[in-house]
Amino acid sequence: MNTYFNRRTFLRGAGALIALPALESIGFRRFASAATKAAVAIPKRAVFMGIGFGVTKQTWYPDQKDTGTKYQLSEGLSPLARHKQDFTIVQGCANNYSNEAHWGSTFWLTGANRYSVPGQNMANSISADQVVAEQLGQQTRFTSIQLDSSDGSQSGHGPGASLAWDKRGKPVAGYNDPLKTFHKLFSAEDLPLEQRQAAIDEKRSVLDAVLTEANRVQRGLSRNDNNKLDEYFQGIRDIETRLGKDEDWLDKPKPKAPLDEPPVGLKGREEIEMMHNLIVAALQTDSTRALTYRMPGQSLLKSMDMKHSSHNVSHYSPGERMEASKARDQMHSTLLAGFMDKLKATKEADGTSLFDHTSLAFGSNISNIHYLDNCPTLLAGGGANLKLGEHMVLPKDTPLCNVWLTLLQGMGIDAERHGDSSGIVKELQA
Repeated sequence: MNTYFNRRTFLRGAGALIALPALESIGFRRFASAATKAAVAIPKRAVFMGIGFGVTKQTWYPDQKDTGTKYQLSEGLSPLARHKQDFTIVQGCANNYSNEAHWGSTFWLTGANRYSVPGQNMANSISADQVVAEQLGQQTRFTSIQLDSSDGSQSGHGPGASLAWDKRGKPVAGYNDPLKTFHKLFSAEDLPLEQRQAAIDEKRSVLDAVLTEANRVQRGLSRNDNNKLDEYFQGIRDIETRLGKDEDWLDKPKPKAPLDEPPVGLKGREEIEMMHNLIVAALQTDSTRALTYRMPGQSLLKSMDMKHSSHNVSHYSPGERMEASKARDQMHSTLLAGFMDKLKATKEADGTSLFDHTSLAFGSNISNIHYLDNCPTLLAGGGANLKLGEHMVLPKDTPLCNVWLTLLQGMGIDAERHGDSSGIVKELQA
């Protein structure tokens, strides 16, 4: 009984999911009662994975007339056959303001109108992952984590530092190296606690000085300049929030890594597989609950021994480039199937899987070539109470943000609208 009580105390003190790998190794399941397992709150998570240049229209999408649960998997989706009951394909959606055929991810999760701000030719709004982060990320060390491809603009992603955009429509930086990501998640800080606290205090004092000077300058400015300064103040407040969170976690050690340190220089397929492993590890240790991955295109093709650029493969016509496009689609599905395997194999404290509590979205703002309608959209996981195992065809040009709004609300997120949404997709609700 004493051993059992100590384990329960540890759960409450350190957080069940942070300690989960260690708890299982010391026999948590063997000692915990059914009532204790039921009391462990399993959080919801969201993972968004975006590709740049879209898919092969002729072979990725299932037949539009073949809907429901008994639809035939397409050639491009065939490697996902073992997970067919656990994902849904949605056709017919688009970001109604999209007008840039080489930007496969810039507005994918935002649904923004790039010309919404007079006098600017590039504006954006908050992405769906950051809506999740605002409401579910306050209890984790990292409010959100953004992973980025190592080959950047060569993959058709357009402006942005990741898939994520904050509430001001500003890009959120991402990590584009698996090794650096690993160390950010799991490596202990080198500096002693006192020095880290002093560094935070120093940053705060600098912010205070900057704000004092900015308030002085604000007097007598024009409306436009005041608007710019307000945006600047918001950026300062965001930094203050991050510093506060850094301080909250200052004396809490990072979790033990549930995987080995990645080797240096991974590219293409190996990079994607390792990023998948890191995503699972970040969720498993409850380091974050909102995660995006802007995936590589050029290096993936190179790792597949394809000689064409990702841009040229996306502008396919019948022949060699189309065959390369189809092979790329199948590789994406193969890697996605492996990722879903890992989510299903990773168990929670109550015996369910990570997959059961994670919302997973895969797709692009571009369908194929230069077309921006019928964005490829795959939804999986049990985190958002969505209908899975189906092929749905929605009315043409249904706002893609209707899907994101449905997912957000299904996760329990307080959101009345998102981007250019016009409502939820009732057919998608379980």
